[in-house]
Amino acid sequence: MARLLLVEDDESLAEALSLALRGLGHDITVAITGEEALDVLFKQLSTVDLVLLDVMLPGIDGFEVCRRIRVKSMIPLILLTARGDPVDVVVGLEGGADDYVVKPTEPRIIDARVKTILRRSATDSTPDGGPDPAAIRIGGLVIDSAALIVTSDGEELNLTSTELKLLLEFAAHPGQVLSRQALLKRVWDYGYVGDSRIVDAAVARLRAKIEEDPGNPTLLRTVRGLGYRLVKP
Repeated sequence: MARLLLVEDDESLAEALSLALRGLGHDITVAITGEEALDVLFKQLSTVDLVLLDVMLPGIDGFEVCRRIRVKSMIPLILLTARGDPVDVVVGLEGGADDYVVKPTEPRIIDARVKTILRRSATDSTPDGGPDPAAIRIGGLVIDSAALIVTSDGEELNLTSTELKLLLEFAAHPGQVLSRQALLKRVWDYGYVGDSRIVDAAVARLRAKIEEDPGNPTLLRTVRGLGYRLVKP
């Protein structure tokens, strides 16, 4: 059972989705505004496993709520949006969301996304089949794959579970080009053809944290038309 915070201002939709997700085994807390969600989350952070966050909210919208959550917490977060516009999707993902679902959708699809994200957020975040050394060094980065801590020049980086899993995947295959679809399967656990914008947004967020100049990356390079490659100095 996962403990979910559902942030949805449409009360009838919130009630219907809550009932469906409870029927699928989840415990649901509902907030109808972004301000209420932040209040509930930061008072009860230890009792929430994942946030389901609507984008179109009264007052502060879901994008801003996501940004404020990420300042204080790396809790898994899925955006619920009625807008499938690529710009909206990328804004949400770059703001720190782990995934997004375009409404309306079946509760079982949301349930599957929740389980996938919580599964990869679990303690065992080491890529399958890859090496599991105590410390991986990439230039000034040190990845402690046992403690799941990444430092840059001795300073700990605040990585989301997705960013950490992504970095570990690249670190397990230095110099190898990893396609977006391969990353979707290995990092996001998507066994189907997923949205490559998720990968691009996550790589951009990761670069912002590990590169000296994210606009001119030296560690995590784009291989045009193919994917991304980690280059060890």
